[in-house]
Amino acid sequence: MRNVSRTTTLESRFPLLAVEQHCILSKDADITACFKVALPEIFTVGSAEYEAIHAAWHKAVKTLPDYTVVHKQDWYLKENYAPDLSGDGMSFLGRSYRQHFNERPFLNHYCYLFLTKTTRERMRMESNFSSLCRGRLVPKEARDREAVQRFMEAVAQFERIVNDSELVRLSRLSEEEILGTDDSAGLLEQYLTLSTAENEPLQDIALSAEEVRVGTKRLCLHTLSDTDDLPGVVTADTRHEKLSTDRSDCRLSFAAPVGLLLSCNHIYNQYLFLDNSEDNLQKFEKSARNMHSLARYSRSNQINREWIERYLNEAHSYGLSSVRAHFNVMAWSDDPAELKQIRNDTGSALALMECKPRHNTTDTATLYWAAIPGNAGDFPSEESFYTFIEPALCFFGQETNYSDSPSPFGLKMADRLTGNPIHLDISDLPMKKGIITNRNKFILGPSGSGKSFFTNHMVRQYYEQGAHVLLVDTGNSYQGLCELIKGKTRGEDGVYFTYTESNPIAFNPFYTDDGVFDIEKRESIKTLILTLWKRDDEPPTRSEEVALSNAVSGYIDHIRTFNAPASFNGFYDYAGGDYRRILEEKKVREKDFDLANFLNVLEPYYRGGEYDYLLNSDRQLDLLSKRFIVFEIDAIKDHKILFPIVTIIIMEVFINKMRRLKGQRKLILIEEAWKAIAKEGMAEYIKYLFKTVRKFFGEAIVVTQEVDDIIQSPIVKESIINNSDCKILLDQRKYMNKFDDIQAMLGLTDREKAQVLSLNMNNDASRLYKEVWIGLGGTHSAVYATEVSLEEYLAYTTEESEKMEVMELAAQLGGDVELAIRRIAARRREDKQ
Repeated sequence: MRNVSRTTTLESRFPLLAVEQHCILSKDADITACFKVALPEIFTVGSAEYEAIHAAWHKAVKTLPDYTVVHKQDWYLKENYAPDLSGDGMSFLGRSYRQHFNERPFLNHYCYLFLTKTTRERMRMESNFSSLCRGRLVPKEARDREAVQRFMEAVAQFERIVNDSELVRLSRLSEEEILGTDDSAGLLEQYLTLSTAENEPLQDIALSAEEVRVGTKRLCLHTLSDTDDLPGVVTADTRHEKLSTDRSDCRLSFAAPVGLLLSCNHIYNQYLFLDNSEDNLQKFEKSARNMHSLARYSRSNQINREWIERYLNEAHSYGLSSVRAHFNVMAWSDDPAELKQIRNDTGSALALMECKPRHNTTDTATLYWAAIPGNAGDFPSEESFYTFIEPALCFFGQETNYSDSPSPFGLKMADRLTGNPIHLDISDLPMKKGIITNRNKFILGPSGSGKSFFTNHMVRQYYEQGAHVLLVDTGNSYQGLCELIKGKTRGEDGVYFTYTESNPIAFNPFYTDDGVFDIEKRESIKTLILTLWKRDDEPPTRSEEVALSNAVSGYIDHIRTFNAPASFNGFYDYAGGDYRRILEEKKVREKDFDLANFLNVLEPYYRGGEYDYLLNSDRQLDLLSKRFIVFEIDAIKDHKILFPIVTIIIMEVFINKMRRLKGQRKLILIEEAWKAIAKEGMAEYIKYLFKTVRKFFGEAIVVTQEVDDIIQSPIVKESIINNSDCKILLDQRKYMNKFDDIQAMLGLTDREKAQVLSLNMNNDASRLYKEVWIGLGGTHSAVYATEVSLEEYLAYTTEESEKMEVMELAAQLGGDVELAIRRIAARRREDKQ
């Protein structure tokens, strides 16, 4: 059968005339100011913030003049992650990470706002007066300059009010962003192709009663255009059950089900029509009187009169502005079968909002046409309903998906909702913005929560970006990664120290490469000797602290005067000789400083003593040139004497490295070893480390898995938590009953508590990952997914059997850990197919 449909050119029907000064001018003389909208990231704000956003929109809308249309348009488009795989110098694990996510589908979000100044007559037009129905469009003359000026002033005020909220950000669209350039499509072209892809050609647009089609994309439209379709109560935010517990609420905006939670290509249009409120209310007064007169003839008239009077009472009692509103979800697909599923999913999403899903097949073409950016004046008035500004704004989508940090430094995490890789900076940019005052981090996660995976993933990326990494471990968590780095750098990096009786870790606390003993060096020496001398429950007196300080200073002067070699043995000899005579000359009483007791306690570390090797090393650990070093001290973790001393030794070495490497990023990560040094006598040392590392472009990271450690230890709170502006928590559901104590200790807000307790509650079964909560400065926080490639998994794994499989195969391949990981990963992929 011959196609008898009427065809016409887009140019003859196109309702827009020009774009000037960031505004769209229509052929009906409507003026539209265009904005790009930046919304808060999903799952990162709570009820208070949603209320603040709602209030900001309300204040802003009230500044607009009569006969203005507020059109917010949210685009949700399926896209695929496209990493750059051609970069030179990319590491083996870095490349495997990008290949793992290559072509990963995700739902991207773009949000725009259009403020259109039109006329009273245009606001009342119905669908049969749409520009689609007119034979030809003749451009009308623009309104008087004064009215335009008043509107632009109102728009500027609108923008300022919204931006002042600091939760939503409006930025003007440029003419190039609206119209496009030779190389990229503008917003208008994107709408007419329903695509943001570059070089997408314009195709036929079929607008008929049977279907609306843009190229091969067929549209389905659900509308909220009648009060009968709306819920009885609307709020600015709502509880998201999938991520909530009986102790916490995960909050999303009321319209979230038709936003990012609706995983298909769709556009969510939100309209507010600002008529003259007084005219509207007078019209309702007249209608109420007519209904009252006819009430005896029809019960429906009586009911309508009651509803109208309630509306009028609300308006007059609270001074509310009468407006009209409309909301629609426009979804599309190339596949008719998929379109049917999308139609059902959209209806279900609206039902989650307690709205009555209405699949609109009558005005689809008109509503698609009216949603062209800048063409809101063409909206058919019969598709809107009367309401007030506050409830209408509850239908605004108020969140977006996770976005990349603009900082060049950071780590790759994944969006918890879609799995899209996110570039995240939790160190430099937050410092620059004043969100945090130090880069230190406190990591808490029970066994099996994915803590080691996250820390491996983080330090590996820090290392690859030039950082010097020093790890103090008690469980071989970093052996695989360290061996991989060692093989890749031919031993230049990836140094793995482990404590054995035949080759114990030892150093010389009095050694300096340049002979300079600054305040930091002196303090670290005094702290070490104090730890050797006093028990945890035996704090030194003031006179003992002074005596020790004088002894250290006197020995340093002795070294300089006689150019003597510095060592602990030398200090011991000095204390028993020259310093004894100094004390006698000063007549220092034994009860003020018992030198004999002091020397007796330190004797095991002196020449011939049980631990004489610890503090008298004749070689220095070369950490300056090594950028990835692991100290594995699991063998002595229960040794009451060696464990705290060796830990302090390692930290002293890091501080020496920290002072000497100028302008280079440094990181020290201490696993469970912190417990040995976070005792009463060591509190000042911990504080010192955490406060000082900030000044040297460094960060100290403490990792723990025992919740009782942070609840019961005031030293942890004072020394570590209070000096760690970045807090990282993994799955805490094991500690659900204790979490109120954790919340109080870490100073978490209720919003942050809800985020933490939502970890891993709604994970995608098709992806293998664990979630992690990252909080910055008590003001910014979010949940991310730690998802890695199979190669990274094999490098990070702490599972004994898997680690042995890698190491045994590497041994067969001449120590090549990378090749071993490649082969095991390839074999597992083959087995999976």
